[in-house]
Amino acid sequence: FLFGFTEMADPRVEGVSPDGRGRMGSQSSQSSEMDVPHYQAQLANTHLEHLCLLDISTQPHTLRNTGIICTIGPASQTVDVLEKLIRAGMCIARMNFSHGDHPYHKVTIDNVRKAAERVPDKNIAIALDTKGPEIRTGLLKGGGSAEIQLNTGDKLVLTTEEKYYEIGDTNNLYVDYKNITKVLERGDIVYVDDGLISLKVMEKTATTLTTIVQNGGALGSRKGINLPGAVVDLPALSEKDRKDLEFGVEQGVDIIFASFIRKAQDVHDVRAQLGEKGKNIRIISKIENQEGVKNFDEILDVTDGIMVARGDLGIEIPAEKVFLAQKMMIGRCNRLGKPVIVATQMLESMVSKPRPTRAETSDVANAVLDGADCVMLSGETAKGKYPEKTVEMMHKICCESEAAMFHRVVFDELRLLTPKPTETLLTTAIAAVDAAFSQNAAAIMCLTTTGRTAFMLARYRPRCPIIAITRDRSAARLCHLHRGIHPLFYQDPPNRKDWADDMEKRFLYGADWGKSMGFIQKGSSIVVLSGWKPGPANTNTIRIFQVD
Repeated sequence: FLFGFTEMADPRVEGVSPDGRGRMGSQSSQSSEMDVPHYQAQLANTHLEHLCLLDISTQPHTLRNTGIICTIGPASQTVDVLEKLIRAGMCIARMNFSHGDHPYHKVTIDNVRKAAERVPDKNIAIALDTKGPEIRTGLLKGGGSAEIQLNTGDKLVLTTEEKYYEIGDTNNLYVDYKNITKVLERGDIVYVDDGLISLKVMEKTATTLTTIVQNGGALGSRKGINLPGAVVDLPALSEKDRKDLEFGVEQGVDIIFASFIRKAQDVHDVRAQLGEKGKNIRIISKIENQEGVKNFDEILDVTDGIMVARGDLGIEIPAEKVFLAQKMMIGRCNRLGKPVIVATQMLESMVSKPRPTRAETSDVANAVLDGADCVMLSGETAKGKYPEKTVEMMHKICCESEAAMFHRVVFDELRLLTPKPTETLLTTAIAAVDAAFSQNAAAIMCLTTTGRTAFMLARYRPRCPIIAITRDRSAARLCHLHRGIHPLFYQDPPNRKDWADDMEKRFLYGADWGKSMGFIQKGSSIVVLSGWKPGPANTNTIRIFQVD
């Protein structure tokens, strides 16, 4: 590199790179005004003016900043399909342990790693999603495949008596939660089978709830039950969950998506189960009920990140309030710099159709505009007909949304809300992001051992990509949880005799990658973070280079 500064027409607006299918967004510092997505909107003085100046004819030249998580299932488990998903934009592969056994998931893990070897610069992370504590009905007469028809106005008795476990019918139905009669009162609502059937409690005894069917339908065996508003005293981890977490530690997964987290102690229980061997695994708490929303701040304090799991959440709280919970959780996570994922029914129609609905595309876009670090696909990639097309569509929507963001205002607000005084690393990260805006930088580059430097940079949402160069593969994979980071694994052994030379070689490695992606060019300005001596926790130096 040659040290220098890049001249620019307006310091608030960056140039853009050619289109690409990479993980990160990027811009070239020498592009003309006409190349800048929503150029006039970026010059706005107010948020309303910014919205008025958005232009649908603008093409988003940015690469993608938002992470895409794909659930792996029968439609996507093969190595060839997984490779296609990675190339289309998948960053994190999710395994849903509500389905499948350990041998099945072992095949999935092995296949993800084989596919990742074919695309070595992507550093794909693997996430284990626990089944979590749940309440289910018993079996019906006739076995697991039997069905009954519940009609509106029918009387149905829910019972915890074991004698009804295998003989459920239209009169009596077993429920496996023994304390259900203690946590519900007359007038409370019980939802069955993802809310498709609703029951109103009319009377109760020590072991039964007499209910009236409010919304009927066909009901099979072992269906899930939701108790909106009730404080349920189920343990955070079932016996199955504990065995699944042990399996995950053995297999070296990177992330745990912990289901139905209701309070801080639930997170502590998951961490204790992971033990010393799993101490580096990140725990993402899934908020899926009213209790979790109520206790959100205490959960956020102890977790590594949050998932807005809108499936069960939309049953546990009124559907019209889900967007409020989503915006609240995203905002609080952004304020603290913890990653947040938005999940469930994002492109649901693409399970069976090659195009999403307009409402779905708006849903994904608004999650990105709100500040989500990652968006997640479930059945769309696990069982859908078009897994690759779905990821491609998610990629396009994210690119459009990121180009429309009012980046400088987002940065200013995040900086304003940061408590003072700030520690050295945080101070350095804020200054680096500010410099990237002022310099119209093509990228911010940092060397990191644990990923913490990159995480701090991502917290302040720079418009340009963060290239995080690390010798730790695990740290590289975990970077995908945070918006804006593109992790590069540097394989050469450290040169302990000449630290400065070793550092420069790693920066050149990052610059070469940026050039190969097309967003770093001759004359591009790059903001570089490094430490004043070798080792972690020493980052305190910002340098600005011009690419020669």
